[in-house]
Amino acid sequence: MTKEIFEAEMGKARTFLYLGERVWYWEGYQRGLRRAYYGEVFGSQEEHELWMSFAGDSKANEYQRERARGYLDGLAVRPLLAPPRRGAWRRP
Repeated sequence: MTKEIFEAEMGKARTFLYLGERVWYWEGYQRGLRRAYYGEVFGSQEEHELWMSFAGDSKANEYQRERARGYLDGLAVRPLLAPPRRGAWRRP
């Protein structure tokens, strides 16, 4: 993941948090992004495994499951649109 993608995705997540849309999901998403961008330097392996385990854990509460879903999505982030190639946009 490039720095530009990381920053753009973090901005998106912060916007949705500010708007109050699925707050727990977007908190987890930010954490997943940080783990994807910084790697094992961000959080311990035990924390990583715990976050991942909550997504499918029937004993976890909705707050934990929603944050875990966001975490997993943040880990697997793919930009929705690739940035245009230099010179690809030209006026007619």
